[in-house]
Amino acid sequence: MKLGRLNHVGVATPDLDAAIAFYKDVMGAAVVTEPFVLESQKVRVCFVETPQESGALGTTGGTQIELLEPTDPDSAVGKWLAKNPLGGQHHICYEVEDIAEAKAWFEGQGKRVLGEPRVGAHGTMIFFVHPKDMGGQLTEIMERPKGAH
Repeated sequence: MKLGRLNHVGVATPDLDAAIAFYKDVMGAAVVTEPFVLESQKVRVCFVETPQESGALGTTGGTQIELLEPTDPDSAVGKWLAKNPLGGQHHICYEVEDIAEAKAWFEGQGKRVLGEPRVGAHGTMIFFVHPKDMGGQLTEIMERPKGAH
């Protein structure tokens, strides 16, 4: 299994509209996608685009910040926010070429995959790996969107 690029950092928030305003007004975000509800995960979600820039170390950026507001307090994000009421970094997400191959690889390493692969907010298959198996960080594995490099 080959780990791909960092696709996004998931940030849980108790107020998605306030978080959007923060990223636009304070952080200078120029592109924020229209919020939508992802029923399967019981969240309202949008993506803050970060620009790609070229520099001495090559091209950087082009990742996203995924803002997540629970639509149900009993959802995974809702329960996380109950313990972290201000919100904050919830997970990181890496791309892989083949979700089934990646799942088998992580399980073969003895890592706890949380549930079966399912469709995520980008419309591609995802799964999560338990933070205790990933250096304390909840990690989302996402199949690379078709046509992405």
